[in-house]
Formats: sequence, structure tokens, C-alpha cells
Amino acid sequence: MNDVEIVMEMRQVESVRKTKEPKRDEEVVETPSSPKREQLFGVVMIGGRQYIVIPGRYIYTQRLKGANVNDKIVLNKVLLVGTKTTTYIGKPVVTNAAVHAVVEEQGLNDKVVVFKYKKKKNYRRNIGHRQPNTRIRITGITGYQDYPAVTLES
Repeated sequence: MNDVEIVMEMRQVESVRKTKEPKRDEEVVETPSSPKREQLFGVVMIGGRQYIVIPGRYIYTQRLKGANVNDKIVLNKVLLVGTKTTTYIGKPVVTNAAVHAVVEEQGLNDKVVVFKYKKKKNYRRNIGHRQPNTRIRITGITGYQDYPAVTLES
């Protein structure tokens, strides 16, 4: 490419940039955002494992045997509850705290393939396994307000 072609390309790029910028004559009106709810999260123990839970989100856990789809469940082993300003740390659990959830799905994880092979011996074994799991949607965290809190001072 010669210098003339490079200059022409640079002018084209500048013209594209100018068209994408907002016009300065118009005022940008910002809409007032609705006040956010205080972000809340918790740590619960399910089946010997710890999960971080946030209301409105879902988590995959090991299979919960007695739970059917659309069942409402209560998780009582709440180890920690936190907000933007306050943290409730259990010793070992936060008393009276409960995480409410709804069972959304009982399913299987992706297949894990175990392939056994011995060279020169014509020995091959292909074994697959799909671990059962449960997807639960967290609906809320309650009962932690009476527990002594650790506040963050900034």
C-alpha cells in the first residue's frame, strides 16, 4: 500500500467514527433508576457440600432423593448470610436462618467416559457414567436478622 491509500483509509475510518458519536445538540436525559434491593447472599450446606446462594438464581446440587419437581424445600444449614453492609457468620450455622427454594429439575450430568486400554493386548473397555443432579431455584433467605451481625465500617 502506498501513502495515498493509507490516507484514504484513515479518512474513511474517521468518517465512520464521527457518524457513530451522539449529536452534541441533543441533551442526554438519564432516567432515574429504581432503588436496588439490598443484595443478599448466603452459604448453605447441602449433602456435605457448600454452595453460595443468591435469591432468584438457581444451583445444581447432588440428587435430592425425596424431592419432586415443583416441590418447595427449606434449607436449614445456613453457614453465612451477607448483605452489602452486614455479615452474619454462623458458629457453625446461623440459627433460625432458612433458605427457601423450589425444585426445578431432576436430571443427569454430562457423561463421563472411562476408557481402559492396554496396548498390544487387544483390551479395550469403554464405560460411561452420568451422575444424577437436582436443579433448585432460590426464592429467598429469611430468619437471619435476629442473629448477631458483623458490620463493615468504611
